[in-house]
Amino acid sequence: MKAIIYTKTGPPEVLQLTEVDKPIPKDHEILIRVYASTVTSGDCGLRSFRFPFLFWFLLGRQYGVKRPKTPIPGSELAGEIESVGKDVVRFKEGDPVFASTGMRFGANAEYVCMPEEGVVATKPANLSYEEAAAVPFGALAALFFLRKGKLQSGQKVLVYGASGSVGSYAVQLGKVFGAEVTGVCSTTNLALVESLGADRVLDYMEEDFAQRGERYEVIFDAVGKRPLSSCRNALSPNGTYVTVTQGLAKDSPEDLLLLKELVEAGKLVPVIDRRYPLEQIAEAHRYVEEGHKKGNVVILVP
Repeated sequence: MKAIIYTKTGPPEVLQLTEVDKPIPKDHEILIRVYASTVTSGDCGLRSFRFPFLFWFLLGRQYGVKRPKTPIPGSELAGEIESVGKDVVRFKEGDPVFASTGMRFGANAEYVCMPEEGVVATKPANLSYEEAAAVPFGALAALFFLRKGKLQSGQKVLVYGASGSVGSYAVQLGKVFGAEVTGVCSTTNLALVESLGADRVLDYMEEDFAQRGERYEVIFDAVGKRPLSSCRNALSPNGTYVTVTQGLAKDSPEDLLLLKELVEAGKLVPVIDRRYPLEQIAEAHRYVEEGHKKGNVVILVP
């Protein structure tokens, strides 16, 4: 099968399209024919291994600093089940699915094996494969961190970096939680964030939200660029600050099913910025690394 691999960390050019053995599902595994995957900021971070020290230390031991132990990148996908192991009961051949491979990676390939109890579910009926592939990473992370912030109905939440993958889902999930949502983004993305349901949208290029005199019960830095020290003036006395740099989000099959229900109910919509064919994945990584993408960058697997 065709797959993207990298045998050393470094710039996007370390990514190579090559032929590797097609995986064979074990007794409790499913084999998915991948139709679409993505490139996330996390993928770029692992490829270049540019992380804050805590992540660098933890991930370096598990995944390798100079030579990745998992050579096929990609952590979210959508596709069709081609075959199942003999003990699989939740899925059958031909089922359309979407999934998060998490730290197993391997999604930037024609095929991937996953445990049937993994973070995988049947694809939302109202999404294409491309759209479905753009859901797991950002939406699961947004859900995790908003829960970590203990966001409650009626509270005010500010999402910094509201036009990115995690941020665009955080805005929408904030409304699902029943909160009043303020999104912060650049000038060019104001209309996008407003269309996602934000009650107020602020342009960080024109004003600093922390100096406006308004306070929020939850401030969520969805891009890891606003430290707590720069947000204190905008936090309520008992408010909570959360950021994507505080730790790795924990995914679960139950949360993916919840997201599927929200998507099918029209309460959650994926935002896709660009699409690249698998063979142009290095270009996709370069674009994501610029830090200006809107929502998600999808990889099309022929």
